[in-house]
Formats: sequence, structure tokens, C-alpha cells
Amino acid sequence: MDSKPELSGILGGGRRTRLLFYGMTPPRQSMEAAARDRFVEVTRGRLETLDVDALILYDIDEEAERTPDERPFPFSPTMDPADFLTDHLSWWDRPAIVYRSVGKYAPAELDSWVRRPSDRLGTVLVGAATSTAPVKTTLPDAYDLWRRGESTLPLGGVTIPERHASRQDEHHRLLRKQQSGCSFFVTQVVYDVGAAMDLASDYLYLCREQGLEPVPMVFTLSICGSVKTLEFLAWLGVRVPRWLRNELVHSADPVADSYAHCVAIARTLSAYCHDHGVPFGFNVESVSTRRVENDASIALVKELRTFVG
Repeated sequence: MDSKPELSGILGGGRRTRLLFYGMTPPRQSMEAAARDRFVEVTRGRLETLDVDALILYDIDEEAERTPDERPFPFSPTMDPADFLTDHLSWWDRPAIVYRSVGKYAPAELDSWVRRPSDRLGTVLVGAATSTAPVKTTLPDAYDLWRRGESTLPLGGVTIPERHASRQDEHHRLLRKQQSGCSFFVTQVVYDVGAAMDLASDYLYLCREQGLEPVPMVFTLSICGSVKTLEFLAWLGVRVPRWLRNELVHSADPVADSYAHCVAIARTLSAYCHDHGVPFGFNVESVSTRRVENDASIALVKELRTFVG
């Protein structure tokens, strides 16, 4: 790999025209020092084996307003992702993309964040889960802070294929976010490949109608190895097709079956985007505490690199 690549160059197609990210959550704030150090050690061992273009660090919010249903996994606050990167991943010499759930932060905090100088750091600003959630800063206001601060941090936005399937307007959201400064998008976890293809297609042709170049769409893939994980995906709003849910629930090896499905999704989306000129990439998400799922995510990154060159 090139040493210390700039994130803006990667997103602009300089080093690779297709992107491969690895996404993870920082450790829990309640984790004792010895356990945290072990977490960091294991994380380093995994990351050092990967050829990825950037590391994504999520900013976790409780999102209690998302649904009245009980959260399958109890919420536990995690370390600030920027602090975790600085204090515990200082050896990471490639680009990193730090999420910010903007509703948690006062405008002054976000203003300080987006003004941080770095050629290997990017940010994804994430709005509240619902329009009724109490927030300190709205997503449009956060975008305005990024613009007024003349931020040098590449700005990313979140996109949800399932929302497009139900509302048919997600491509217009993408265009508005692109016009607000977003130079790439990262999807919610994709298990419905048709919804993801519909979104990519509608976004592509809307850009052509407007005379704009589409920016990279990075599709998130995640290994699902248990019924509990399936329930959590549903709580997050991820649509797992019924036939696939049935297969995973009744599978003797759900991790292997989930892995195979993720590869099939990636191949389908890669072929479509390549054939139609949509800049794209994949983000392999690992937010599980189960070793078998984390190990499978590492293997998935390595397999995806073979055809996302």
C-alpha cells in the first residue's frame, strides 16, 4: 500500500477507483482499563492484516425514539470515536472516517470538530433517528457549520436503501446532501440487494438529469450469526428478506450462510455499479462482541479485496 494516503485523494479516485472500508465501534465507556487494553490489542491484530482504504469509527447513540419496541441489546455508551482514534489507535497510519451523531453535540462542539485539520481524517455527520427526537444540533445546521468553517475534512452522508423502497425519495435526499458538501455516502447495512440497486440507479439517473457527477456510494455489509443479531437489525430498520431470515434462523451455520449472502450481494452490486458507471465501494461492519462474527468480517474484507481492486 502507499504510505499515509490522503482521504480526499482516495475519494477522488486517485489511488483506487473502488473503495473498501472497515467499520467498528469503540469500546464501551464502562470497560475497565485491562479489558480495554485487551480490546485494543485484539483490534490492532485484526486491522494490521487488512488492506483497506479507510477505517470507519461509529458514534453510537441510544436512539430510543426510533421505535417503541424494546432494544434487543441494552444500550451502553461507547468512547468518543475521535478520542479512541487519537488515544488508542495512534499507530493507524491510513485514513479514518469518524462518525458524529450531531444531535448529541452543541453547535460549538461540532464547529470545533469540523475545523480540525487533517489530510487523513474524514467525517460522516448523522442526523437523529426520527424528526421528533430532541437534539442539540440538527443535520442541516451541522452541514452549515461544516461549510461556514471551510472544513478540510471530507464530508460523508448516511443513506438508507430501505427508506427509498418505502418512500421512493432517497435519491433526492442524496442530491441535497451532495449539494451541501457530501463527497461520499455510506449506506445502512444492506441485506436487500434490490433496494440497494434501486437506490443506486435512481441516484445515478437523477445526477445525469441535473448534469452532476455521482459521488461514491459505499454499501455496508455485516455478518449476522444469530437470531438476536437479526432482531437487532430489524430494530435498526434493516430489511432482511423473509426467505433469508428463514434460512438464517434455521441454518446449522448462520455465520457461514450470512457470509455467503454478503459475498453474493457484493458481487451483484459491484457488477451493476461497474457496468453503469456508479462510483462505489463496500464497508464491512463489525459491531458484534462475538468472535466468530468478527473473524468472519475479517475474512469478508479479504475476499472483497479480490474483486474490489
